[in-house]
Amino acid sequence: MFIDLPLDELHAYRPPVPEPPGFDAFWQRTLDGARGHDLDARFTEIDTGLTLLRCHDAEFAGFGAHRIRGWFLRPRAATGPLPCVVQYLGYGGGRLLPHDWLLWPSAGYATLVMDTRGQSGPNRPGDTPDPVGSGNPGVPGKLTQGLLDPDDYYYRRLYTDAVRAVEAARGHDAVDPEQIVVAGHSQGGALALAMTGLVPGLAGALIDVPFLTHIRRALEVTDAGPYGELSRYFAGARGHIDTALHTLDHFDGLNFAVRATTPALFGTALRDAVVPPSTGFAAYHHYAGEKELQVWRFNAHESGGGDQRAAELAFVRRVLG
Repeated sequence: MFIDLPLDELHAYRPPVPEPPGFDAFWQRTLDGARGHDLDARFTEIDTGLTLLRCHDAEFAGFGAHRIRGWFLRPRAATGPLPCVVQYLGYGGGRLLPHDWLLWPSAGYATLVMDTRGQSGPNRPGDTPDPVGSGNPGVPGKLTQGLLDPDDYYYRRLYTDAVRAVEAARGHDAVDPEQIVVAGHSQGGALALAMTGLVPGLAGALIDVPFLTHIRRALEVTDAGPYGELSRYFAGARGHIDTALHTLDHFDGLNFAVRATTPALFGTALRDAVVPPSTGFAAYHHYAGEKELQVWRFNAHESGGGDQRAAELAFVRRVLG
């Protein structure tokens, strides 16, 4: 069943942008602090049995100079600098294994898969700890960690890691630094969307059912998935709701969308209870760069699955020329 607005209303849905005072200064200060540490990107080649690819165990300094893990894969036969897709991950999982990331190197591109600090799962293992504790009581998960102060919030660290991942990819001698595409689904889509407002000069962005976008609306229409962590927290922390929402505004994808300059392909699904479609449509309508949208009428949070990936392949081929 539909869980949000009708499609004709979604096509016209353009809510106000929840920009907090000092938004640009907050992110400039955050990224300046991260860049005060040496990126120290390292790529250690490993034998995975994937004979057509070169695979590397990657790591670099993210927020607070914390070491962030990842994978870097590229076609073995490549002879010159390649375009690179920087891949961000969905909520509750980590970088998996190199053979889980064959799509982009199979298409002839390099790919850097960024592990997600402090996240792992039984079928989605991760390898990057988050050494920063929460400054306030919360509920299990990441959405309430440090929620009462933008400086302490978990996603300040994760968004900064994502910026540094682009910088690590750009610094690799096998990568064309002018041909970087950011990509992700759900939480990964949130990171890809944020990068379009934080990182200049990207060649493209693949933003599939982006989480952490139009957050105040999402909290009105769903308790599913990670947003339920916030609902449960607010049910007890009644006196902290406005403070927490102010923090969340610093990480809302709408504020990055209005600053975007790179071409982007969005995906949204009309039966998605985890990331309500109105939130994705809001990001698309506010997105300031060139944009396209794939709408999956009868799909939920899986979005278009393989069909969305096929659309992304075609889109990347076009934007990279």
